[in-house]
Amino acid sequence: MLFERLNEGGPFFMYPLLLILILLIILIVKGFMQKGSVDKTISLISSIALFAIVWGFLGQIIGLIGAFDSIESVGNVSAEIMAAGLKVAFLPPVFGMFIFLIGRLGIIILTWIKKD
Repeated sequence: MLFERLNEGGPFFMYPLLLILILLIILIVKGFMQKGSVDKTISLISSIALFAIVWGFLGQIIGLIGAFDSIESVGNVSAEIMAAGLKVAFLPPVFGMFIFLIGRLGIIILTWIKKD
């Protein structure tokens, strides 16, 4: 199921997002296990999470441009085909937003438990 969605959303954008999610989880766990200052880890998590959401929206925009090019060349397109294309176009940004939220949640928790 997961790999079907990753392929459906476009492997060029979805698989790097999956790797970013794994990296964020590793960094969050490292932040929990780290003794002392976690400011650098928090900054890194923030930057990577922001990259994930931007990468997802880039995937959506490039996908929509390709879809509109196809619609332009074919002409009349049914509502079912248009809805399926829009669903595929929204997968990378939704996954990017999910990763962004995981990163933000990790930052909130790490900031809360941080020792000064």
